Amino acid sequence: QVQLVESGGGLVQAGGSLRLSCAASGFIFSINTMGWYRQAPGKQRELVAAITSTGSTNYADSVKGRFTISRDNAKDTVYLQMNSLKPEDTALYYCNARKSFPTRNVDYWGQGTQVTVSS
Repeated sequence: QVQLVESGGGLVQAGGSLRLSCAASGFIFSINTMGWYRQAPGKQRELVAAITSTGSTNYADSVKGRFTISRDNAKDTVYLQMNSLKPEDTALYYCNARKSFPTRNVDYWGQGTQVTVSS
């Protein structure tokens, strides 16, 4: 099993910044991609950003240029730096770790951390 512990959420005014952290522990061997998803009330969970073990990144169009994902493989931790936050960024943010195998992927999720952006 893999455990993911998130931190760094909170309440911020529009235009402000927050930094989310997610530390992985347990059977972390073979984790390929780590990332952040978010889910706002009444909406589906969506990918925010992801990063592979080799550093390749992928961002949702809505956050490009504002959010930066990074990864410290030595600490098994992934970060999400969020700048120029908007009220529409308000959501519960989940950390994700994915193990990729030849025929399937296995996903692990954190408990979520709330980000609220006031206008």
